[in-house]
Amino acid sequence: MSDLHKNALSGDVEGAPLFYAPDIRVTPVLPEEESGHAVRVLRLQAGDAIRIVDGVGGFFRAVISQPHPKKCQVEGLEELPEIGGHPYRLHIAIAPTKNMDRMEWFVEKATEIGVDEITPFVSRFSERKIIKPERLEKIIVSAAKQSLKSRFPVLNPLCRLDDLLRADRTERRFIAHCYEGEKTLLQQLCGRGTDVLVLIGPEGDFSTDEVQRAIAAGFRPVSLGDSRLRTETAGVITAATVQFVNAAAEEV
Repeated sequence: MSDLHKNALSGDVEGAPLFYAPDIRVTPVLPEEESGHAVRVLRLQAGDAIRIVDGVGGFFRAVISQPHPKKCQVEGLEELPEIGGHPYRLHIAIAPTKNMDRMEWFVEKATEIGVDEITPFVSRFSERKIIKPERLEKIIVSAAKQSLKSRFPVLNPLCRLDDLLRADRTERRFIAHCYEGEKTLLQQLCGRGTDVLVLIGPEGDFSTDEVQRAIAAGFRPVSLGDSRLRTETAGVITAATVQFVNAAAEEV
């Protein structure tokens, strides 16, 4: 490595541009889209310091060695402590909204706040039964980079609600529905450092039969507050509630 590159690595790279390269541990090259952004948009040159996340917890600093717009090569890869982590695991299963823009908004904001797994599902009153995961994956990458996270949420394939009820065995499982009945505030049930799964229904809510099947499968009804929320808002409130509970517990 040249002296120029050594000096770049030894300096403060806190403000250096952040890139996503899932295979950076194996291949010291930025993906084509990230390479184009680095070279064509930011006009980075050989010797410039950058930061890299791999989406599964890896956070690195390096310097550009060959600023090619399609395969920008880096060297001097140095691993740093993980960023943007949290002491809990949150899985939000949500019925995609009829207006896909609202679903994309939920994915973006939940990623920024902190979520580990997102499962879109189809239930009886679902108005949207097809999604484009590639678009949502791009939103996850962008939101995770913007909020400085080295571990990205997993986006699971679209499934049916019944499959989800049978497959998941998370210890703390909740369903947020709008029917009358006994429901406890989510913030009172999700303790610090726990695994949590929350089901969020479609615009038309779950059917009463679906609610009963979820309860029979071990899901506990919860309230997200006094207001009647849109599907995507309920998802964001869920992420914010779990994050707040854990942050508050950490300060005690």
